[in-house]
Amino acid sequence: MPQIDTSKVSRWDLHGREYVVHIRRTGVQRTILCATCGWHRGAQFLPWLKAQEHLTQAHQATVDPSNRRVPSARPPVPDH
Repeated sequence: MPQIDTSKVSRWDLHGREYVVHIRRTGVQRTILCATCGWHRGAQFLPWLKAQEHLTQAHQATVDPSNRRVPSARPPVPDH
């Protein structure tokens, strides 16, 4: 029996809402499923790219939470 692996692609829209697409792999076949709208599709090649395209086109979710930069608290104050 083939091993089942799962991963996800998540993006935020400009209003701060998160959208998630799950990618499930069984053998060589991958299935993409949007947790928000129920859209699903089989994809043998580049499933993460297809998941990102769906999030961009269907939900206008383009902000990648893994690329978030955490600003420093404050810049250092120079000594006088």
